[in-house]
Amino acid sequence: MESQRILLRPWRESDAGALFRYASDPEVGPRAGWAPHQSEAESLGIIRTVFNNATTWAIVWKATDEAIGAIGYGPSCDCALPARPGEPTVGYWLARPYWNRGICSEALAMMIAHIRRTTALPSLISGHFVDNPASGRVMEKCGFVATGQMACDATLYGGDGRSIRVLRLEMGR
Repeated sequence: MESQRILLRPWRESDAGALFRYASDPEVGPRAGWAPHQSEAESLGIIRTVFNNATTWAIVWKATDEAIGAIGYGPSCDCALPARPGEPTVGYWLARPYWNRGICSEALAMMIAHIRRTTALPSLISGHFVDNPASGRVMEKCGFVATGQMACDATLYGGDGRSIRVLRLEMGR
């Protein structure tokens, strides 16, 4: 999947350095519910395991061919979102130097278009910590609607006691 500025492609082991550089930032992971990476080896392990599937992509800044974030959907999150049976969870994160440039909205819109073209999924669910409203704005720009539900998930890094606002996208056929 590709736009003028970004490319969504599978993660490569050669992305480990860029992943560590951005995922070690203490302002990035905790906003999404995961701990900052501690080493390039840890980042490589994440590429080989968590990111090694058909529905998770690197967000690549085309001007530098560097992985600057991740986006995906699926049952990869054992979080407390009130998902319907078979409803996948959407997640994403972006390196701090690229925040507030519309890149996450662009990536999410591309992924949703891909899901509509390649699956018959009726809906997607996602959520964001209430202290990270920018993530919610990304979802809303792409058609997600707040369900009125809140979740709290102590299994997520920093999640204990942090409320998660739940949003859903009805795919409509």
